[in-house]
Amino acid sequence: MSYEPLTKAQLAERVARDIFDGATVNLGIGQPTQVANHIPHAREVILHSENGVLGMGPAPARGFEDYDLINAGKQPITLLPGGSFFHHADSFAMIRGGHIDICVLGAFQVSIRGDLANWSTGDKDAIPSVGGAMDLAVGARQTWVMMSLFTKSDECKLVRRCSYPITAVACVRRVYTDLATLEITPDGVRLVDAVQGLTRDELSSRVGLPLI
Repeated sequence: MSYEPLTKAQLAERVARDIFDGATVNLGIGQPTQVANHIPHAREVILHSENGVLGMGPAPARGFEDYDLINAGKQPITLLPGGSFFHHADSFAMIRGGHIDICVLGAFQVSIRGDLANWSTGDKDAIPSVGGAMDLAVGARQTWVMMSLFTKSDECKLVRRCSYPITAVACVRRVYTDLATLEITPDGVRLVDAVQGLTRDELSSRVGLPLI
């Protein structure tokens, strides 16, 4: 049976759906920032950015951008009532002190034991991008990854062992992709849900890994 991968907006909505009411959440640079646009209106979620912002809202409407008000990826943001700004060091104190419930990060690879590789491909000409990912991956209470499941050359990003430089070991709890949502457990990788028309056996065959 044929199936269609989720669009970036649909994937962001899927991640937002699982964020619990009252959570303090850091959204990593890139795709994860789109999650801010899909937080359910009835749910109170406090969005944090490591450049020193707490209480971010969705992206501003076109023409209403204020480039003095940005996230860590230098994208314009809005601020909800009660939002605040503070020193960069205080922001990382929140992260390292375990005050962030969930961080949502992009990734080049995630291993079946939850190792995260997202700061460099290791290529000679690649520009490494450490940012705050190392602190977030180990400081947040839960680390979620949001990514496409396959590269443009059809290589699976969920692997037995990361071949790229590791950001943090055994830190990832959930992996949200354009084809399926997966959970890293002590017993293996558990399939939470998949796009319509994609079966567990088909997905397992494509990724080359057993799924529970």
